[in-house]
Amino acid sequence: QVQLVESGGGSVQAGRSLTLSCVASARTFSHYAVAWFRQKPGEGREFVAAIDWSGGRGVYGDSVKGRFTISRDNAKNTVYLRMNSLTSEDTAVFYCAARYGGDPFTDTFEYNYWGQGTQVTVSE
Repeated sequence: QVQLVESGGGSVQAGRSLTLSCVASARTFSHYAVAWFRQKPGEGREFVAAIDWSGGRGVYGDSVKGRFTISRDNAKNTVYLRMNSLTSEDTAVFYCAARYGGDPFTDTFEYNYWGQGTQVTVSE
């Protein structure tokens, strides 16, 4: 069983930056691909970004390309999501998800383990 704990959410003004963190309990964390999804009120979960086991390959949703960067530190069992140039459209609960196996898939059903989420609120 893998437990994921997100942190770093909060309230910021548009144009500012935030970095989210996802800490995993897995002893073999380097064997897991990790993704970030987000969910706005009344909507389904939207793919944001994913990273492979090594950190060498990241993929991004169209709405965040060029603004968000996903990275990982396997020594710390942690994945990060750096979010720049935030807008009110980025307001959502952000979830970290993991799957055993190294490929960074973009669909929610590919991921077995989920965190509880962290709220990001961006005001104009």
